[in-house]
Amino acid sequence: MSNILIYPSYFPSISHFITMAQAEMITFEMEDNFQKQTNRNRMYIYSPNGIQMLNVPVKNGNTPNQKTKEIRIEYDFGWQKQHFKSLEAAYRSSPFFEYFEDDIRPLFEKKFEFLMDLNLETINLIGKCLRVPLNYNQTTEYFHQQPNYQDFRNLVNGKKDTTQLDTYTQVFDDKHGFINNLSILDLLFNEGRYALDYLKKQSV
Repeated sequence: MSNILIYPSYFPSISHFITMAQAEMITFEMEDNFQKQTNRNRMYIYSPNGIQMLNVPVKNGNTPNQKTKEIRIEYDFGWQKQHFKSLEAAYRSSPFFEYFEDDIRPLFEKKFEFLMDLNLETINLIGKCLRVPLNYNQTTEYFHQQPNYQDFRNLVNGKKDTTQLDTYTQVFDDKHGFINNLSILDLLFNEGRYALDYLKKQSV
């Protein structure tokens, strides 16, 4: 892939990272209007009970036509501690959770004012864990049509993302089977250093 256009989301889905790992240049859409019930502020993990959604609460997501980059994070609910506990319950027994734990834990102890800053930090963090340089630009104006890019902005809406992935071993797949296209953290904790090879072999 050459230059892709994509939304920065919260610990993005595996399909998101497939496009980024294979791109020559990444351009993040920064000028979109915030939409609820998308992966802009949520991720999906494989919990002991099956698929689990982790949602970042936001302060001002109900204002019409408010840009995502203007959305502030709500901290009244202790969501960071809850998210990390959920990750521990889901992945403590995975092959690589302990290996990456010290890299990932500080992100759940740092307070970001804006959702966009949190999302970009999660992407940079995973890039470091995967040891893949993520070269990216940011848009300065919104266009519905972007002929100069491979447009993957639709991937932020999980319901419209139909990517089918090759299976890999997941912690609770003996109970619930393979769950497709979770957060990149699922692949990272289960596959570790092999995750990047996996991403480069998949297609979206």
